[in-house]
Order: sequence, then C-alpha cells, then structure tokens
Amino acid sequence: MDGTTASPIRMGLITDLTGPLSFAGTANANVARMVVDAINAAGGLLGRRIDLIVEDSATDDARAARAAATMVREHRVDVLLGGIYSSARQAIKGPAIDEGRTLYIYPEQYEGQDADPLLFCTGPVPAQQVEPLIPWLMERTGARRFYLPSADYVWPHVLNARVREVVTANGGEIVGEEYLPMDHMEFGDVVERIVRSGADCVFNTIVPPGLTPFLADLHASGFRQAGGSLVCTYMDENFLGLAPAEHVEGLYSCLDWYQSAGDPFGTAFLAEYDRLHPGPAAFTAGSACTGLYRGIRLWEAAVREAGSLEQDEVVAALDHARIAEGPGGPAEMVPGQHHVRMSMYIAQARHGRFEVVESLGVIEPREAMVAA
Repeated sequence: MDGTTASPIRMGLITDLTGPLSFAGTANANVARMVVDAINAAGGLLGRRIDLIVEDSATDDARAARAAATMVREHRVDVLLGGIYSSARQAIKGPAIDEGRTLYIYPEQYEGQDADPLLFCTGPVPAQQVEPLIPWLMERTGARRFYLPSADYVWPHVLNARVREVVTANGGEIVGEEYLPMDHMEFGDVVERIVRSGADCVFNTIVPPGLTPFLADLHASGFRQAGGSLVCTYMDENFLGLAPAEHVEGLYSCLDWYQSAGDPFGTAFLAEYDRLHPGPAAFTAGSACTGLYRGIRLWEAAVREAGSLEQDEVVAALDHARIAEGPGGPAEMVPGQHHVRMSMYIAQARHGRFEVVESLGVIEPREAMVAA
C-alpha cells in the first residue's frame, strides 16, 4: 500500500511495444513503471497515486495517433509522454495538443525546431549532438567528405541540413545525400554510390528495419576496413545489439548517456533496471529511456512546485524545472525553450559495446523560444 487515498493521477505513455522498435518501446515502458512505482512507494504525488496507462503505437504513426486520441478522450490523462520516431511525435501532437490541449512530453533525441506551449522535449537536439560531434570527429579522424544515407521523414531531413552547415563550416563537403522509405531493405546500390563518391565518412540516419541490412552491406563493401568513419547519433546499446559486432566496429555516436559513462546514478539505476527487467530490452539513451526518466522526474518536480495539477500552473513550473540527478548527470529545462540543458558524451563501438571516448560536459540545446 502506498498510503494515498485520493483519486489517482493519470499518466499516459505511448510507445512501441510491438513492431520494429519493440525492443526500445518495451524498455521505455519498463523505465516508466520503475519511476512511477518509486514515486508511489514514496507516498505518491500531492497525496495521490499515479496510474500509468500504456498504449502500444506498434511503430506505426496511425496507431500512435489513435493511441493519443484514446489517451485524451477516454483516459483523460493529466500528462502524456512517449513517441520515438519524430513522425510518431507529429502523429501524437494532433490529437494530444492541437485537439486535446493536453501536456505532452517527448523523450527522444530529435531534430529540434518543434515548439508549442504544451510540448516539452527531454532528449538531445542538434546543438547537443551534431555541433560538438562533427568538429571533434573531423579533427580526430581527418574526415572531410561526408555521405548522408537517410530515411525519408522529418528527422533525417532537418538533421542533415544542420550536418551540412557544420561540415562545410569546418572545411568539409557533402558528397552524397539521399532519402529512402523507412521500410526500405535493399542497400547494395546505395553502398555502391557511397564507395564511388570517395566519401571518408558516412553519417547515417537510416532506421530500423533497414538499419541492419544497410550496416551489413556497408561492412561487406570494405568501407570501414579501408579507413572510412561511420557515424550514427541515435545508436545506443539497444540498437548496437541489432547487428553483428564487426558490422558496427568503430561506429561513433553522441548521446546524453551510455552504459559505460560511469556516473554513480546511471550505474545504480542500470543495475536496478537489469535486476527487474533482464533481457534484450536494455536501459539506454538513444531509445528514449533516459529522456523518459528525465521527463517524468521533471514533470514531478513541476507538479510539486505548482502544488496542483492545474495544467497552466504545471506548464509554468515545468518551464524551469530541474532535477539534481539522473542518468548522465543533472538536467534542467531552459526557460522559454522547453528543451533540456544536459551532459553529453561521444562514444565509439568497440567489440560490441560502446566506450565513452569524450565527455563533453553540459551543453545548451539552443532551441527557439516557445510561441506564446
């Protein structure tokens, strides 16, 4: 018994329990249950228990939109979290924010530039990934000629525009950029064009299910063995496990936490997660788990400050909410931006696991001010 007697607070989570991202969505659901259980065990929030309601978006945007409508119209949630792909975020926003006027927290790293008074984003954005990683990579590896194989949806298009800016500003060039359907599975011709281009770095935004066959074809081409660099900013331990170790050896990523980061809080939380949820759905950063942890705890902090679930009051408090600890370090909302100031890390895949090669410290999101 948690000792709370008032009617429960309703928290909604939309995530991919089935479909190509089920490994990540399952991990998200596990994290949300852990955090909510911890809050309830400590007496709840404002003297009330939190009821976590989970809907499966099945790695399908139409399903995500229907789930959002259900959360708002039937469950009448007080706060909604979730979505991994940016296209899922866009699908959720319509029913949740535009129609339902419900507070929505998006936890995944993404392309930035999404602003709404009811939307808060708790994962990294390009200023925290692309801007520190690419100059570091170019200096470290000598890479100058970048090829951008991409899935055809909003995240790769917007992210690649930032990649182009940063690469050219640092004396490099983009020698190829192409977009393929998200379910595209044949990459022999793409890899052939990469090799012919003379690229010395592949900046990948192809996503599952196409990720694994793309990595296999790129490996078979000898690109990495010939000294080429491979970058994928969303890659974490969950995604790393989708491919044989030799297919991802040397790959660079840039996220807000890795299992090898060594921070005391993250290490302890990972151990508890592994105890409660052994199996392939790991606690990682690129699968939105860390952003989901931050999202729930920042929202909790805002509710406690507001002393109420009145949405306008919670939004006002969430605008500057902060947590003293979390995976990778403390985190806080940048007032007016609805994005998070947080610590960032560069890691490289070595023998099937990520090793942190650079701790970047706390980095600003530098997103646009939220419209009034």
